[in-house]
Formats: sequence, structure tokens, C-alpha cells
Amino acid sequence: QVRLVESGGGLVQPGGSLKLSCVVSGTSTSWNHMGWYRQASGKERELVASITSRGMTSYTDSVKGRFTISRDNAKNTVYLQMNNLKPEDTAVYYCNRVSPGPYPSWGRGTQVTVSS
Repeated sequence: QVRLVESGGGLVQPGGSLKLSCVVSGTSTSWNHMGWYRQASGKERELVASITSRGMTSYTDSVKGRFTISRDNAKNTVYLQMNNLKPEDTAVYYCNRVSPGPYPSWGRGTQVTVSS
């Protein structure tokens, strides 16, 4: 069974940075299209960044130029570097597969709160 464990969240002031990590076990991420999702309170979960097995990246418009997704296949880990954080980035962040769809079991996520 695939297990996803996210970490690295916290409370940060506007303009600050955080780096999230997601360790995947139970499968290899080497050939998977992986992504970071987030869900703000009262809103739908959205995909904010993704990375293909070949390393091609994609971002939702609101985080372009501020967030960077990367992966270390040897460690089965996906990262999300978040810079210049804004209050609207406040959410629980999750990682999961993007294509051909997310794994059924989501991790607990990691809370990111951007506030002064």
C-alpha cells in the first residue's frame, strides 16, 4: 500500500519561505507524475505544482515564480520550495500522484500558515 508522509509546514510571516517534503513508500516515484496539492479552509483541494518523471514542471498561476517543485528519486521524495509566501497560501498541503490520478490514500498533509 502506498503511503505518503508530508512535512515541513509551519507558521511564517508574509514574504517568508518554507520547504515541504513528501516521502513516498510502498511504490517507486521514479516514473510517476507527482504533484503538490493544497486545501484551504472551506475550499476545494487544488493542484498547485507537478513534476513529471522526466522532470518537467508545471504550476498554477498563483504560485508561478514563487514555488519550485523538485524530486529525488533515490530517496523517493518530492519537495516544494515556497518563497515569498502570501496569506492566501495558507492551507494544508498534500502530495500525491497526478497522472493517472491520485493514489486512493492521501497523507495527513502539512499545515502552512502565512500570517504576521
